[in-house]
Amino acid sequence: MRKRARAAPAAGLAGSLLGEIRARPGRLPESLASFALRHLGPGAGATVDRLRAARPGADDAALRALVVARGRRAVAAEGAFVGGPFLLFVPFAFCGALLSQARTVLELAAVEGRDPTDPERAAELLVLQGVYEDVPTARASLAAIPEKDGPGDAEGSGTGREGVEGDREGVEGGREGVEGGAAAVRRGAAGPGRVAVLFDLVMRMARLLGLLTPDASGGPLARLGRWALVGVVFLAGLVAPLVWLPYMAVAYLRATRRLMDRATVFYVGDRDLRAPRGLRMDPAVAVAALRAAGSLLLPLLGLFLVVVSDTRIADGRWPVAGIVLTSTCLLTGGWWQWRRLHRRRGERTARPAGNTRRT
Repeated sequence: MRKRARAAPAAGLAGSLLGEIRARPGRLPESLASFALRHLGPGAGATVDRLRAARPGADDAALRALVVARGRRAVAAEGAFVGGPFLLFVPFAFCGALLSQARTVLELAAVEGRDPTDPERAAELLVLQGVYEDVPTARASLAAIPEKDGPGDAEGSGTGREGVEGDREGVEGGREGVEGGAAAVRRGAAGPGRVAVLFDLVMRMARLLGLLTPDASGGPLARLGRWALVGVVFLAGLVAPLVWLPYMAVAYLRATRRLMDRATVFYVGDRDLRAPRGLRMDPAVAVAALRAAGSLLLPLLGLFLVVVSDTRIADGRWPVAGIVLTSTCLLTGGWWQWRRLHRRRGERTARPAGNTRRT
């Protein structure tokens, strides 16, 4: 029987990961790599074994394409969030997306016959994310983490580094953002307070996810246009929270595709042309777009009724309009959050003994 793939692990572990990285924000990448190896490594190997058993005629390239397609969908699903006051849940969403990306990388390694529980995978993940230039440097950084929190010292070679050197799109910006954010996080912890620290942490997670990386394909005007689009989505999300869903889905798909390209080059030697390319209209993206359109219609309908009924407070329509917009924002965003939580609880209840991955 087919069930939803991989929603529960990232969803259940996101809160634990957030607590761990908040305790040591300056070591965000290392904490993520160590956490993913401990909690997702065994499951990644088991998932690949099930995929092989379910598709005995599939070669490694077909399995890689399947793993990448599943991984992109999982990242978009786990990282989804809505706007307005519900932006407070962004750290949890980013943690879920980071774990889904890490799990997909571990699964790609397992497809190539590498042990996804080997501490070397954590060092390789840091290289693929652009945190470090090579595996030995990443390995040394992980070894500096206390033994109870990290994978420990690992042995192994930097196999696959040559492939990564040929395709480092977005990696330089990711590394600079992650390393540069550490000092800001430490300053925030001593100065502006928890809000500033959490904001810096969220920005560093966005860079690690690949959502905030330099794009060489456009000039200053293109970058200005992208930031303007973010501003428009943010403002629209104040009254129609679900507009964030399709926007973030597209951003996650792009970022995850770049990471999977680097991982494939690292483990295989070249890009896998059978993996999903581009941004074809994914059914999940289409559904998110429809929900976003619906969330826009609700406040517009409310404003229309205010005008038609000539409802006023203190002889003015603006207070009524503000109440209507706030109510529709809380209604649509709250409905989405409740539905998401209810679905995940149902999935955990229906899972008998951890053997419910889709094959």
